[in-house]
Amino acid sequence: MLATLQKLQEDAIDEIGTVDSIDGLEAWRVSFLGSKGRLKGVMPLMKDVSKEEKPVVGKRLNEVKSALESAFDTRKQELAGATSARPPMDVTEPGDDVALGRRHIITKTIDGITEVFSRMGFSVAYGPEVEDEYHNFNALNIPDDHPARDPIDNFFMGGDRMLRSQTSTVQIRVMESTPPPIKIIAVGRVYRPDTHDATHFSMFHQCEGLLVAPKVSMVDLKTTLFQFAKSYFGEKAEVRFRPSFFPFTEPSAEVDMKMKIKGKWQWVEIGGCGLVDPNVFEQVGYDNDKWQGFAFGLGIERVAMLKYGIQDIRWLYENDARFLRQF
Repeated sequence: MLATLQKLQEDAIDEIGTVDSIDGLEAWRVSFLGSKGRLKGVMPLMKDVSKEEKPVVGKRLNEVKSALESAFDTRKQELAGATSARPPMDVTEPGDDVALGRRHIITKTIDGITEVFSRMGFSVAYGPEVEDEYHNFNALNIPDDHPARDPIDNFFMGGDRMLRSQTSTVQIRVMESTPPPIKIIAVGRVYRPDTHDATHFSMFHQCEGLLVAPKVSMVDLKTTLFQFAKSYFGEKAEVRFRPSFFPFTEPSAEVDMKMKIKGKWQWVEIGGCGLVDPNVFEQVGYDNDKWQGFAFGLGIERVAMLKYGIQDIRWLYENDARFLRQF
């Protein structure tokens, strides 16, 4: 498998060097990085890799994917003539005024979400961004054959170490060290090797909520999210649930919020939620006969994009001062 990946990377790098047009570069991207490209084509071979070798192979998959994406970006800039000569500088000209800094839109969104949930009695919890497979998968009732464990969809670092793919890991760590009742939100960065486009980025932020008490129902969960929507998006915001499935909650639902976008009210998905699965409580030693709980997860970037009318997630991380000054 490692030899196959090495050969694929060498072929891709050799071929991109001969590309001399934007159309040809796009054909190269589809051939190697597309949904039916050669990189995806090696995934069926993962079933023959031993469990011990999967983290190493998964890490190598991510390295090859990153190398190909970097080669694509570099060649695209070269073909577009991105490098140009700077105009001469007159050192006698007075300097520009120093602009005042301001909080980044992601920071503002996190602060706003945290403030709303704090008023509901939720405290903020934090956890490590470098995690182990137990906290990222096993303790969350995610089976060994679940697609979420796919090495090409995670950043493995060798052994069972990885960059966390969800902030649900913080909930597990809090429950391991804290007796119930619990009422927390966990906010932080998570990592998934997604190809960057208008709605996907390889690093983004999540807000996970967890409440554990003697009697908890879906009504409590929906009321919490309904109150959040009213407080953060305005009185006309509404919440609805759609049945779904997550390994760590049962029953589970997708969360939609009705928001005004370009003058029209629309339903927009912002996260997932549900009642904590009894298997999760067993992992942390909670008595299922005595305690129930609900959990929810919201995408911070998705909330920011909806609140401020942002069309492309990449704009949040390009550090273009012209864009950032708007907020």
